[in-house]
Amino acid sequence: MLVVNRFRVEEADADSFRVDVEQAREALAARPGHLGSHLGRNLDDPTLWVLTTTWEHVGAYRRALSAYDVKLRAVPLLSRAIDEPSAYEDVRPGAVLNVRDSRSLG
Repeated sequence: MLVVNRFRVEEADADSFRVDVEQAREALAARPGHLGSHLGRNLDDPTLWVLTTTWEHVGAYRRALSAYDVKLRAVPLLSRAIDEPSAYEDVRPGAVLNVRDSRSLG
């Protein structure tokens, strides 16, 4: 699964945001099921940032969010994200999408 968190950050706050987002990324990366992450800044609007993380499955991501270290180092940052849906399922050829069942066990 893919998680996309976008942030609006004023230029004056960019340096401190970058420190905070790297700490959050490190905390998330240490959790089981984390497959990778990327940080980006918009080329046309430098106040728009994105943190993407990939996970084995939704359960791994949800468990990561409940870990103590993540609650301390990542959740405060994630709560500053633009309020929009952030979790996406993998789309593979021929796969049925948006099935309404529990995906927490992957």
